[in-house]
Amino acid sequence: MTGTTAEGIEIDRDFAASPAAVFAAWTTPQHFARWFGGKDVEVPVDTLDFIAEPGRTWQAQMILPNGTTIEWTGRFNEVIPDERLVFTLTDRPGESVQAEVVVELTAIATGTRMHFTQQTPDFSAEEQESLITGWESFIDELERIASA
Repeated sequence: MTGTTAEGIEIDRDFAASPAAVFAAWTTPQHFARWFGGKDVEVPVDTLDFIAEPGRTWQAQMILPNGTTIEWTGRFNEVIPDERLVFTLTDRPGESVQAEVVVELTAIATGTRMHFTQQTPDFSAEEQESLITGWESFIDELERIASA
């Protein structure tokens, strides 16, 4: 299902790719830089500190088409290769509140089913819907990488 929950948002997506390929698209810095933000956004690899290991922090710089820069940061909480990735993120690095993202991958006959959730504390319904739309565009790009 894709939609809102009591805690945040969720997105389900099936990929014609193995769980290993989908997991690699999530956790390989060069892949992450290509899909995070969608096709029209740049995440320079040289600004990316993204090593998926439990307890490590990560950071990325996102450059929007209009030149606006967004700084992202978070922490990897759980990394189970090809199965589960749990991390936090925020676009307000100076603040302590970070939303938790959980990515669960399950092998299916046609490839991989991904169940994605993100906490959305204090988000309005409109903000949640906008977040779903944004993540879906990111995941469209992730799918291209995983299926290549």
